[in-house]
Amino acid sequence: PDVILLLDGARQNLISGHDGQLFVDPLFLRRVEVVKGSSSALYGSGGTGGVIEMRTVEAIDLLSPGGKYGGEVSAGYQGANEEWTAGFVGAAKPTDRFEAVAGITWLTGDDYRLGDDSSLIAEDDIISGLLKGTARLTEHQTLEASWQRFQNDAKEPNNGQSTDTDLVTKETRTDNFRVAYNNSDPANQWLDLDAIAYYVDSNVLETRLDNLGAGPAGQVEDRVLSTIGARVDNRTRFAHSDTALTTLTYGVESYRDTGEGTTDGAARGGVPNAESTFAGVFLQGQVDIDDILGSGAGMSIIPGIRYDYYTSEGDSGEISSDEVSPKLALQLRPVEPLSLFASYANAFRAPNLNELFPSGTHFVIPGFGVNSFIPNTALQPQTTTTFEAGAGLKFNDVITRRDHFQVKGTHYWIDGENFIDTQVIQPSPPACFPPNCTGTTQSVNVANAQLDGYEIEASYENDALLFETGYSRIDGDNEVTGAPLGVLQPDKFTMHFAYKLPNLGLRLGWRYRFDNTTDATLIRDAYDLNDVYASWQASEDSPATGLGVLVGVDNVFDRAYSRTASGALEAGRNLKATIRYAIKM
Repeated sequence: PDVILLLDGARQNLISGHDGQLFVDPLFLRRVEVVKGSSSALYGSGGTGGVIEMRTVEAIDLLSPGGKYGGEVSAGYQGANEEWTAGFVGAAKPTDRFEAVAGITWLTGDDYRLGDDSSLIAEDDIISGLLKGTARLTEHQTLEASWQRFQNDAKEPNNGQSTDTDLVTKETRTDNFRVAYNNSDPANQWLDLDAIAYYVDSNVLETRLDNLGAGPAGQVEDRVLSTIGARVDNRTRFAHSDTALTTLTYGVESYRDTGEGTTDGAARGGVPNAESTFAGVFLQGQVDIDDILGSGAGMSIIPGIRYDYYTSEGDSGEISSDEVSPKLALQLRPVEPLSLFASYANAFRAPNLNELFPSGTHFVIPGFGVNSFIPNTALQPQTTTTFEAGAGLKFNDVITRRDHFQVKGTHYWIDGENFIDTQVIQPSPPACFPPNCTGTTQSVNVANAQLDGYEIEASYENDALLFETGYSRIDGDNEVTGAPLGVLQPDKFTMHFAYKLPNLGLRLGWRYRFDNTTDATLIRDAYDLNDVYASWQASEDSPATGLGVLVGVDNVFDRAYSRTASGALEAGRNLKATIRYAIKM
């Protein structure tokens, strides 16, 4: 909930303890943009950790210049769960004023083999579809409409931390409907307008297959979240000189989440019938100067501010609040290879419906007791103030012609108030006597918290070699008690090496990751992972042009490891292969 997920500009707001949040097939994706750090000044609630925006395939990705038709077919396999995939995405541009994209994918998978040779029951049968049409109304105006469907019929544990208990059949459906308008004229400095309206409907229907969970076999539980929203933003540019430009980005946004949960037609514990409405207005400026007083030095200044109002209403009551999120960032480029940057930003996250209005049973310990949800309409929004500073270097033609070397380091400090945490209280003897050891689960605010961390990354690339490495660390403390915040991301070290044979269209690669989780507050063990891969792409003058193959092995040494503090193991050694063929006419 601390990172905003956007799919073609539409918010993906489904929050569930044991289900996913984003449902899209990778074949439909062509670009992913990541904004790290506090981002509420432009995006509103949830941007305390950043924003991840995914963009689906467009006709231009599948067509040759001046082409009318194009497409891509793919098929894949991975061994960890005997998974098979197949898909097709195609584009057509019958006229200069209209283009369309359509795609369908299929996936089927069986139980996962975990790193300790145990199995996680996970039978999946997924079908995804995409339809998108774009009309060019005038030379500078476009109107686009799209629909995306994800559908998964699965058999799996209700809680993914278990392997063979509390089994359910799970039907997951999500539909993304979207209409977008763009008006962009390079000759008009005042107008570069984007407008989007969207509706996202997510539904998870579960039927229990055994009596080992919070309910009896045959019990049917349903979860629905619908999000309807709109956003309009415009960019106005002022060129002060050949080397100085100011860009203003401003707009409005509003969206509403409506949630509903049922168990055998009655109210469902932990999934309230409730509604949240958000509205915001924002303004951000960017001043770019490339040659300060003829010195060759440059700088960028980015101030921004956003105002948000929200209200949430459920069976337990109603809350409303508003927030102001300012931002100021500065980048200095004193000499060509060096960049210095610093930023200050406020961000917030409003409590979601599941945190405010839950009720009913959380979990049952057979013969011991029941743990129940408690609503908390006194929850305050989680707010943070982040200061970040860093430097970067970038060099060209270091060892060979057309090579690149860059290194970047950043240090950040975060002061937080009212962090939203889940408090689970489960008494045990002698405080209680089974089967009457009843407990509670409630979302609460941690009054004050402080985090700090740093990231270092470097890369070198030439025609034959690619090397990337990075290290990150974060620490956090509860400022009231002095105790560590608990489950944070562990220290992480990564490396990526690739050897390229461009004349053959071949690349051989190795990825390494080490997570140091030996700190007792992180609960799980440290681990290291090794992945290898090889890719081949036919050249454009080859009879097989358009054909590509990717093979690899994840977790080469079959490590038993857990990414999360729950202790849930990840997949063991996993052989993967994908073949794709693209044609453009």
